[in-house]
Amino acid sequence: MTKPQIKEYNCETGKEIVRDATPDEIAQMEIDAADAKTAKAEAKAKEAAKAVLLKRLGITAEEAALLLS
Repeated sequence: MTKPQIKEYNCETGKEIVRDATPDEIAQMEIDAADAKTAKAEAKAKEAAKAVLLKRLGITAEEAALLLS
């Protein structure tokens, strides 16, 4: 497996540098990926709970939006 790389771009000079990520940067990338996965799972669970509630109430999402506006 290749090591992740970081691309740095200097707007003033137009110079672009591609370098290997540091261990701290790699750790942060892993934390960010795990956070994104958790957020996606939570959003999916929330959407499922919303669908169940709408079905139980017997209304559509559009009707619920009208009630809340």
